[in-house]
Amino acid sequence: MTFFDGIRSFGYRRGPDRIVGGICGGIAARTGWSVSTVRVITAILILTPILGLGAYLVAWALTPWTDGSIPLERLFGSSGR
Repeated sequence: MTFFDGIRSFGYRRGPDRIVGGICGGIAARTGWSVSTVRVITAILILTPILGLGAYLVAWALTPWTDGSIPLERLFGSSGR
């Protein structure tokens, strides 16, 4: 099992209800929270630049799309799924 396969096994995917990267939609779908609540929490966290924005960027790079492809994996030239 590769690192990226391990990430896919968590079951998180970018949500279909997305504005920017689908991260909030994916978290909302997985946790059962409303997308609006997750977006408000994310907006508050982004106000703390290192923690919020950094965590969002890492999540964006590592969260699979609905087809299973991961942006960071594509950056390294691996085809993913």
